[in-house]
Amino acid sequence: MGKENCSTVTEFVLVGLTDALELRVLLFLVLLLIYGVTVLGNLGMIALIRVSSRLHTPMYFFLSHLSFVDFCYSTIIVPKMLYNILNEGKAISFLGCMGQFYLFCTCVVTEIFLLAVMAYDRFLAICNPLLYMVSMSPKLRIVLVSGCYLYATVCSLTHLSLALEIPSYRSNVINHFFCDLPPLLSLACSDVTMNELMVFIMATSNEVMTIVIILTSYLFIVITILRMRSVEGRRKAFSTCASHLTAIIVFHGTVLFTYCRPGSGNSVDTDKVASVFYTVVIPMLNPLIYSLRNKDVKEALRKAMGSKIFSWRIFS
Repeated sequence: MGKENCSTVTEFVLVGLTDALELRVLLFLVLLLIYGVTVLGNLGMIALIRVSSRLHTPMYFFLSHLSFVDFCYSTIIVPKMLYNILNEGKAISFLGCMGQFYLFCTCVVTEIFLLAVMAYDRFLAICNPLLYMVSMSPKLRIVLVSGCYLYATVCSLTHLSLALEIPSYRSNVINHFFCDLPPLLSLACSDVTMNELMVFIMATSNEVMTIVIILTSYLFIVITILRMRSVEGRRKAFSTCASHLTAIIVFHGTVLFTYCRPGSGNSVDTDKVASVFYTVVIPMLNPLIYSLRNKDVKEALRKAMGSKIFSWRIFS
C-alpha cells in the first residue's frame, strides 16, 4: 500500500464482534451476564478469603491475587465492549487504546506467572507438608507475587514502547473488539517485524518458562501422591490440585493458540473467538472452578452465609 494512504491517527475504531443488528441485544445481554458473574465471583472470592480464617493460607493468598487479576483484565475489556455494542460510534482515543493494551497485557502476563507460582506452592504443600508453612513464609509470598506484577509490567512496557514508535497507520479501523497488539500491528505502514518478533519471543518464552515450572512441580506431586499409602490422602491431594490444573489447561491453551503462532495465515475471526474466551469467559470460570471443586472454599462460604443470615435474624 502506498505511503500516500498512511497517516498519523488520533483515534481508532473497534469493529467489535459482529455488525448484525439482530445479534447485538442478545450479545449485550450474554456479555453483561458473564461480566456480572465475573465481578461477583472474583470480588466475592477475595472478600471470602479475607474474612475466613481457615482460608488464611499461602494457597488462598495467591488465589486472591488471581481473582484480583481476573477482575482487572475483564474490567479493562468488557465495559468498553458493552458500550460499543449498543452505540454506533466505536471510537477509542489513541492514548486510550495504548492504555487498554498496556493494562491488559500486564494482567495477562501476571496471571501466567501467578499460575506457575501456585503450582510451586502446591509442590511445597504436598511434597514437603511438615515444612510448608515455614518454606512458604509471608515474606516469600510477597516476593513471588511482587515478582509476577513487576515482570508483567516490564513485558508490557517493552511492547508498548515499540508500539509507540510506529509513526503512521494505513487505517484506524481495528478488526477486533479491544486494542490487542497483533491486529494493531497489521495496520502499521512501517516495518513492524521487530514488534511481531518480540510478541512471539516474549509470549513463547513466558509460556515455556511457566509450563516447565508447572510440569516439574506436578511431576514431583504425582510421584509423591503415588507413594502415599492412604487412599484418602491420595484423594485429598488430587482434589487439591484438580482446580488448579483445570485453570492452567484452560488459560494456557488459549494463550498458546492466540500468541505463540507465526503471524501469517491467522484467521481474524478465529482469533476473536479465542480472545473472547480468555478475556471474558476465563475470568468468570476461575472463581467457579476454585469454589465448586474446593471443599475449603465451599465450607468457608457456608459459614460466612450462615453467620450473615444469623446476624440478619438478630437485627430484624
